[in-house]
Amino acid sequence: MTLELVDDAPMTRSARPNRQWVAPLISSVVTLPAAFFAHLFASLMAMACDSCGDAALARFEPSYERAYTVFGWGLTISLLVLATAWLLPWHERYAVRRIGFSAAAPIAVVVTFVAFMVMIDWP
Repeated sequence: MTLELVDDAPMTRSARPNRQWVAPLISSVVTLPAAFFAHLFASLMAMACDSCGDAALARFEPSYERAYTVFGWGLTISLLVLATAWLLPWHERYAVRRIGFSAAAPIAVVVTFVAFMVMIDWP
């Protein structure tokens, strides 16, 4: 009884190494610290008007509260996009979508932080 091992056979699509986890992993390594530091800085921005007068404070506080609410929803959306990148089915046909969602998550954090900074009526 002879068993032939053939190493020269071409790999089929299903036999290729599946490295679809790389894009969500890189996105997680970038998105989660970026979201943490963006949230930290956005939370500390409330102290920007500690020494303001009444008129500046009356303009700053409502704009900060509104911007912080938008910021919270924006971070939620970016984390949901990151979760979508991880939770897509691990099939070859979803590879492009997985890369797209993985790229969109850190971009969403940056866009959210920029929108937060623009919405505030600075003193």
